[in-house]
Amino acid sequence: MTGSVPPAPEFGETLPVQAVPEVLAYLARRRSASAMALTAPGPSDAELADLLRLAVRVPDHGKLAPWRFVILRGPAKDAFAAKITTLADSQANPAKANAALRKLTRPPICVVVISRHIPGEIPEWEQRQSASAVCQQLLLAAPAMGYGANWITDWYSYDPRALEILGVEAGEQVAGYLYLGTTTEQPQERVRPDVAAITTEWTPG
Repeated sequence: MTGSVPPAPEFGETLPVQAVPEVLAYLARRRSASAMALTAPGPSDAELADLLRLAVRVPDHGKLAPWRFVILRGPAKDAFAAKITTLADSQANPAKANAALRKLTRPPICVVVISRHIPGEIPEWEQRQSASAVCQQLLLAAPAMGYGANWITDWYSYDPRALEILGVEAGEQVAGYLYLGTTTEQPQERVRPDVAAITTEWTPG
């Protein structure tokens, strides 16, 4: 859409730490787009490949890559939505569950980030956090490319039957559904936390 993604650096290449005011300005105004406001066109195949390449540039203790992607788009996304729609009426709040499915059906592309736990020395909690970082990285990269993005987990992220339909395996969890597309309305600023109220500085007792 806008801008281009530089090629990946070579292994061992020096990556200088330097001030980038444009990134700070971008982060200061970051805002998710409404999933209901996302429509076609979504990222092209090449753009999506670039977004996923950027998404995996996150902290990953042990270099385990404890995550994977499932892409939902086109007729396949429609078929997936149809299958899990049959499960909505069995949720605790069927009306709310059915309404939540509109967030899945409207955007043209959905990237499901699957968190994997790889047994070994790296604590599971750290691996799960790395998957969340992938979601956030994708949430940042897509708008920088000119697309709206929304990170959602809803009942179909947890229902065992929906997970089976998606192909989630033992030891895996859905870290998020990342919805991507062209936004039909510009997001507005919302209330933000009082950072001073939730920040303390440790001192020796």
